[in-house]
Amino acid sequence: MSIEFRKEYFADERDDNLNEVGKPTQRQDALGHVTGRSPYFDDHLFDGLLHIRCVRSPHHHARIRRIDTSEAERMPGVVRIITGKDVPHNLNTLLSLLDFGLDDEPLLSDKKVAYKGEPVAAVVAETERAARDAVAKVRVDWEELPAVFDVEDAVKPGAPVVNEVYPKNLFVYHGRYDHQKLRYGDVEAGFRQADRIIEGRYQMSPIEQAPTETCGAIAAPETNDRYVVYTSTQALFFSLDTTSKLLKTPSNRLHFIGGTVGGGFGGKVDSLHEPMAVLGTMLTGRPCKYIFDREEEMQVGAPRGAERWYLKDGVMNDGRIVARKFVGYFDSGAYTRLSSYAIIKGVGHLPGPYTIPNVYADVYCVFTNRTPATAMRGFGITGVDFAIEAHMDKVAHEVGLDPIELRILNAYRDGDMKAHRRLAKNTALIECCQVAAEKAKWPISQAASQASSLRDGGGERGRLPAHTATDQNGLVTGFTAQSYAKKSRATQPSATPPPQMPRHESAPVTPRVEQPRPQPVQPASAPPPPPAATEQRHTRFSSISGLRRR
Repeated sequence: MSIEFRKEYFADERDDNLNEVGKPTQRQDALGHVTGRSPYFDDHLFDGLLHIRCVRSPHHHARIRRIDTSEAERMPGVVRIITGKDVPHNLNTLLSLLDFGLDDEPLLSDKKVAYKGEPVAAVVAETERAARDAVAKVRVDWEELPAVFDVEDAVKPGAPVVNEVYPKNLFVYHGRYDHQKLRYGDVEAGFRQADRIIEGRYQMSPIEQAPTETCGAIAAPETNDRYVVYTSTQALFFSLDTTSKLLKTPSNRLHFIGGTVGGGFGGKVDSLHEPMAVLGTMLTGRPCKYIFDREEEMQVGAPRGAERWYLKDGVMNDGRIVARKFVGYFDSGAYTRLSSYAIIKGVGHLPGPYTIPNVYADVYCVFTNRTPATAMRGFGITGVDFAIEAHMDKVAHEVGLDPIELRILNAYRDGDMKAHRRLAKNTALIECCQVAAEKAKWPISQAASQASSLRDGGGERGRLPAHTATDQNGLVTGFTAQSYAKKSRATQPSATPPPQMPRHESAPVTPRVEQPRPQPVQPASAPPPPPAATEQRHTRFSSISGLRRR
């Protein structure tokens, strides 16, 4: 089947000279992969290379009373044992490099562990075997503590404190808010208007990225008091800056070399292997390798975080969704890593690709005594998309509509106002649904097959609902599609200064401006008249060929 790409339809949106799509092009690293010549970090060999293995907690939550390394230090081949007191700045979180969040995770814990497998000491030895034998001889006096593994249990009063930096087990945004929120329209009024209310609970478990090459790094001394680091990281400068911060070492003393990554999928973005390898090299003066074995990769390699979503829809009998409420919990595990950012992405995606006049969301980043979570493909979006689309199928079943037609009915059209005060443009869900139905030989009605993302949008659908909460200065009230497209403000700040933002955990509820609320626009139920025989009928995607009209 031939594929037609009509780039001229996008000429007013971007200027590019892409000429590779639609023809076979060999990856520039393909030859190295198939001949086994691609260099990975572990292929770099150094004379006198030392190996690092970590002593890990057998408990999900425990206080460290004492670490006894005396017997391990006498083991053959042991060069050095590293504990938390050897780390110059023993607290980290990746996003603090961007001034987002607080350092909350030690490189080597010396007071308390918050998840099973958390490292408390590292053995540097001549061989991998010697390092493993010495790890088994380190004695830790533990005081086991109560643990919490469920996100909703973790936020209940009296729950065990997982992370002392965030004693309520909730990440705090901007120093004051314990969740991310979205308010658009009046969701309770939407529920009262609806013919029926449909609710659902959706749970996603943690997922390990399981790369073929486990996480690791090799560090070695260079001249001029510098250190070279070969690493499998997916984020070279993040890893460099994290190492610089933890070891209080200027970044110009660190020479980081990336290269071929044997699978990452997001799980090698916030690796802590580089600072450990460099610290071993600093303390011994010799090259050091620190790499997970497969068991460690599965146990303590940071997975995609678990998510729990509660959805509540107000739906009319014809399938129009007039209100949607989200309450979400993202399981960050014991420390922040990147989870707080995932929630910002997720909330920015709500309510999905659908025009819904009333939307409400409260989403929490929760700490539990589980392995810290990190990025994985579709980070922040995949879980909530699963919840949204599973719920759409449930709504379709409850109201007796075809699930594809329900999506076409509620889909964004060009000119619609999104819940984030942005106009929808270049929308194509309707056409994607039509092509999917065509290819799957899934019958849909004539009205659904003739719907278009270019029609029936904008107008009242492009205006903010009258009861939408304003921002701090009242600047978003009264926007229209036309005024917003020109990036002009529809209202000026009130002469009365806005009230001071309250300093409490939940995000503030800003005052509502009472205005007559426009009635929801009824989408056209009848199909448009068929085009004349001499008229060429354009659709955004007439088939998989990708015809598109602007």
